[in-house]
Amino acid sequence: MPISASVSDDKRHVDISISDRFDYSLHQPFRDSYKDVNQSGVTYKLDLSQASYMDSSALGMVLLLKEHADGQGSKVVIAKPHPSVAKILKIANFDRFVTIEA
Repeated sequence: MPISASVSDDKRHVDISISDRFDYSLHQPFRDSYKDVNQSGVTYKLDLSQASYMDSSALGMVLLLKEHADGQGSKVVIAKPHPSVAKILKIANFDRFVTIEA
């Protein structure tokens, strides 16, 4: 499965992992992975270490996640992006919007 998600028991940590391609085909499953978490102080960790491809719609989905997190006083962290994805994030200046952990 190209997307997996888990929510901690206290709903303070949402871990979302993407494998292979991060594109529009994951729009609904990606949204479903976080939409029911609506409390403050949550860390949304997006693991892109196994995502070898990311398109502009995926960038938009990350911005929607950020908007969701900002609306509740939470944060988004992109963890270990695959080198090809890291390059896209850098070109798009995403380090200005979210924390990117190498």
